[in-house]
Amino acid sequence: MFRLDGKTALVTGASQGIGEAIAQRLAERGAKVVLAARNADKLERVREGILAVGGSVHALVLDLSRPEEIGERLKDLPQGFDAIDVLVNNAGITGDNLLARMSLEQWRTVLDTNLTGAFAVTREVVRGMMRRRWGRIVTISSVIGLMGNAGQANYAAAKAGLIGFSKSLARELASRNITANVVAPGFIETAMTEALPEATRAEMFDRIPLRRLGRPEDIASAVVYLASDEAGYVTGQVLNVSGGLYI
Repeated sequence: MFRLDGKTALVTGASQGIGEAIAQRLAERGAKVVLAARNADKLERVREGILAVGGSVHALVLDLSRPEEIGERLKDLPQGFDAIDVLVNNAGITGDNLLARMSLEQWRTVLDTNLTGAFAVTREVVRGMMRRRWGRIVTISSVIGLMGNAGQANYAAAKAGLIGFSKSLARELASRNITANVVAPGFIETAMTEALPEATRAEMFDRIPLRRLGRPEDIASAVVYLASDEAGYVTGQVLNVSGGLYI
């Protein structure tokens, strides 16, 4: 079950954390994977790791904050990796501040990367999916986009926007056998959460019914399901992977 043999997947933000775990899991399930992110050195580390276990992978340096360049960059994909069947919109940044102190630049930078970047990549990739009449678009939002969070108005707006964006895609593309779904992670074990004070981590645990932070692999498993044939009758949905944080 949940095999992706013969499919090619593009994962943005694939150089670390959740994106890296998603790329590894897709490769394990048989997909050829295009790793996309800004940092070439980090991409190469992930690429070598997937190659070491027999996966098929290509690294593409891609800056989503420059949406006008995305189409040309995707044209650089070599034969065998250029027909994208599965798109995972994972790339994202934060620029936290209370609204009264948030600059227009902080607002624009987060919205441009997290929301406009996903729009630009999807617009390019979906054309091939429509011609082939098969595709999976999985977008990584956040529970913050569902419930909000003080100091993250820009991030919450972008993540909520991705949900509306995906639901609209689901309606537009269903007739072409293309699904569009969202995974909304809660608090996930990353380098950032590991560096938090113990009291802050304890407070986070208290808010999560399952009493643990999520792992990047938890998100990757949800993505693999939504990318598979087994999820072919699922579209326009938000899969909340937060340990019960948002119920």
